[in-house]
Amino acid sequence: MHGLRLAFNYLRIGVLNEFQYRANFYIQILQTFIALATGLIGLNLVFSQTDQLGGWSKPELLAVMGVFITMGGVIRSAIQPNMERLMEEIREGKLDFALTKPADAQLLVSVREFRFWQTVDVITGMVVMGVALAQMNWLISGWSALGFFTAIAMGAVMIYCFWLMITTTAFWFVRVHEIANLFEGLYAAGRWPIDIYPNWLRIGLTFLVPVAFAVTVPAEALTGRLTFQTWIGAFVLTIVLFTIARTIWKIGLRSYSGASA
Repeated sequence: MHGLRLAFNYLRIGVLNEFQYRANFYIQILQTFIALATGLIGLNLVFSQTDQLGGWSKPELLAVMGVFITMGGVIRSAIQPNMERLMEEIREGKLDFALTKPADAQLLVSVREFRFWQTVDVITGMVVMGVALAQMNWLISGWSALGFFTAIAMGAVMIYCFWLMITTTAFWFVRVHEIANLFEGLYAAGRWPIDIYPNWLRIGLTFLVPVAFAVTVPAEALTGRLTFQTWIGAFVLTIVLFTIARTIWKIGLRSYSGASA
């Protein structure tokens, strides 16, 4: 409960800080509109040449795009800002301010930043998913709804764990930003379901960078493709990645020498 209260307080502070720069809201709307228009143009170009792609119809791929936009909003609003701040504090030796607080250090460094205006992407993605479901005339079953919400939550946790593992390498390496920037390019592959990629890339996007579990699996739940075996696999991988990320974080802390050390 203490951790939840702490997270809520940082969320409230983050929202208040964002409201000081309301012009960012209009900039974010413009960026979201451009990204959405680009994605729709690409989708229409593909389906002007074919009726399906990797067994996915146009409305189903629209659902994938909706999940992709929504998860991107979650990453840019809550995960990426905290990890970027953590990188800077490790590099500059300022992590002491977080480590000396009476709270779990990993929790603290994971909730201090929140870019409220990035939630425009989350809302936009949900609208796109709604349009896709309407085009499919899909009646969501209880399993589909449960599978979607749990899958997207597990996907967010996996992406967080991946970011934390990459960020924690800053305890040993200086030029970590280049590695983190690579994630943007890899995540862009999630705009399309992993079924369309060759096996080597499919494996990489599933187990090395969990884009498949963050985007394709929730989309499978929306379109009635999600199997119980896939859901269990996502659950197990979430636990494994969290355990690994937590372990690497603790090892990294032992190597940290702050400005006050």
